[in-house]
Amino acid sequence: MPMIEIGVVLYPGAQQAAVLGLTDLFRVANRMASSRLRQSEPPLRVTHWQQHAADASPERVFDSAPGAPSVLSALILPPTLNEPEPIAADEILPLTVWLRERHAEGVALGSVCAGAFPLAATGLMAGRTMTTHWTYAELLQRRYPDVHVDADQLIIDDGDVMTAGGLMAWTDLGLRLVDRLLGPTIMIETARMLLVDPPGREQRYYSVFSPRLTHGDAAVLKVQHWLQATQAKDVALRTLAAQAGLEERTLLRRFHKATGMTTTEYCQRLRVGRARELLQFGNASIDRVAWEVGYSDPGALRKVFTRIVGLSPSAYRRRFSASGQGAHG
Repeated sequence: MPMIEIGVVLYPGAQQAAVLGLTDLFRVANRMASSRLRQSEPPLRVTHWQQHAADASPERVFDSAPGAPSVLSALILPPTLNEPEPIAADEILPLTVWLRERHAEGVALGSVCAGAFPLAATGLMAGRTMTTHWTYAELLQRRYPDVHVDADQLIIDDGDVMTAGGLMAWTDLGLRLVDRLLGPTIMIETARMLLVDPPGREQRYYSVFSPRLTHGDAAVLKVQHWLQATQAKDVALRTLAAQAGLEERTLLRRFHKATGMTTTEYCQRLRVGRARELLQFGNASIDRVAWEVGYSDPGALRKVFTRIVGLSPSAYRRRFSASGQGAHG
């Protein structure tokens, strides 16, 4: 089986401490996974990518497992200690084009702190929500007005795009990827080995829906990206088929083959994931949450939520509410 590859992008000014810290974090996760799975070959491959010229696409400059077959699953834009300066189009264009191409292939993109700026420059965040360091939030919003900036959140995971806020939030983003790719047990063991306190993170990690994006079906991937961007508000099969440019029956067959679930199951998990965030970090009633995530009948949300999460929406809020005093419903 090919290894899972995680790439770190060394754009101009990228903080080397974060680059090396992420590399070490994934190496520790590799060691934890290899020990638990009792296999000689580590499951993760870490690579660094850098532009050698302003008009060139990034190339590998570091490879933890040279020559090994792998599937690139995620690319991370680390923080920078420099003030985010406006970047000339001819300087950023090759990097943004390259990132968009990788994203179109199903590679998840992540940013930490001011790494949000080159990510936003790709245009992929238009109409979507992202976070960055609170001191850069106003600048990011002003420079990219079509992006919704929410600096109150430490990390925002949209499946295909993940953004983390503070300068040291690379640990949170790294552990999020470990959880997604190697599972929560390896994530917790990695956090403990690094003396990163997992309480407060575990509830968020366990609640993450991690869709399969590296299946290679471009039409299905287009539907996945559209559902993520629209928060699965419109899940009508005819709408999804139109987005894919496929016949409805063809989409159903290819979607299940690519993602391992039906379109209905997939959309339910997206909606429940959004409902979890609203319940955990907001005070809206359960009925309002149901409406926000696309259910006109609150009872339908309660039924689906309980089946997927194992708790009712009210019980989930009582247990995981960030404020500890959410509204009941």
